Amino acid sequence: MNILLSVAFVLCWSSGFIGAKLGSGSAPAATLLMWRFLPLVVILLAASAARAARSARAARAARPTRRDLGRQCLVGLLSQSGYLLTVYYAIQLGVSSGTTALIDGVQPLVAGALAGPLLRQYVAPRQWVGLCLGLTGVAVVTSADAAAGTANAWWAYLIPLLGMLSLVAATFIENRSRTPVAPSVSMTVHCLTSAVLFTALAACTGTMTPPSDIAFWTAVAWLVALSTFGGYGLYWLILRRSGVTEVNTLMFLMAPVTAVWGALMFGEPLGLQALLGLAVTLAAVVVVQRGRSGPVRRPHPD
Repeated sequence: MNILLSVAFVLCWSSGFIGAKLGSGSAPAATLLMWRFLPLVVILLAASAARAARSARAARAARPTRRDLGRQCLVGLLSQSGYLLTVYYAIQLGVSSGTTALIDGVQPLVAGALAGPLLRQYVAPRQWVGLCLGLTGVAVVTSADAAAGTANAWWAYLIPLLGMLSLVAATFIENRSRTPVAPSVSMTVHCLTSAVLFTALAACTGTMTPPSDIAFWTAVAWLVALSTFGGYGLYWLILRRSGVTEVNTLMFLMAPVTAVWGALMFGEPLGLQALLGLAVTLAAVVVVQRGRSGPVRRPHPD
């Protein structure tokens, strides 16, 4: 079951980079993100209302507190709004979908460094070797893409890095919570937060009106079905089942999958140097996964 969840997660999460590329040619990032979340939040709110109507007493008993809802708003702001806005903006600036995924692939290294002091989930020495190997692969492929000159400016490559840090922060805030919130509730709060933010952003930039281009609506459907329900939902599910290091190690696989996907769909460059970097990141995943049995875990102080 864990292997199937991991495979589904990698495919669905990497589909988000492809969906962003699909929609970036027909509308600004704010427009695409606004219309990605508005229909989605309507569906989630309707589903929540239907569940509450079926079991009103149970719904009242499981109702999260204001503090819980506030934390979930913050998690959604970081893990969805901040993360997605940087990814979409980087792709809009010309950074390839595969390279954007690779820069996000630094996340396991950052999460591994912080898991010990923040969560008392210590990473084994062998896993550190794999994480550093993954960072090397990211550097190799990013430099290859930068040399190809696909982006409009050198600083465009720093934007996905900010998004990665935003997602890491959300992961640790959620993982440190001692009062778990039902996945259906947290997903609804996250998406509602994003819908409000991106609608406000689109209104401020005068980009609320969606284009009639079929490619735009194809991208919206793609992102709602695969990226949000699939990738985003599975991210939190695997996090709760396996922990921070394990779920973040899977992020190394996003780059190879996205790079191949982007080359096939959009003709993005996939040269020898990029292939070498992809091979290094795959080796990093193998090293980290084989070292999973060795991490030292210390109990969280009461």
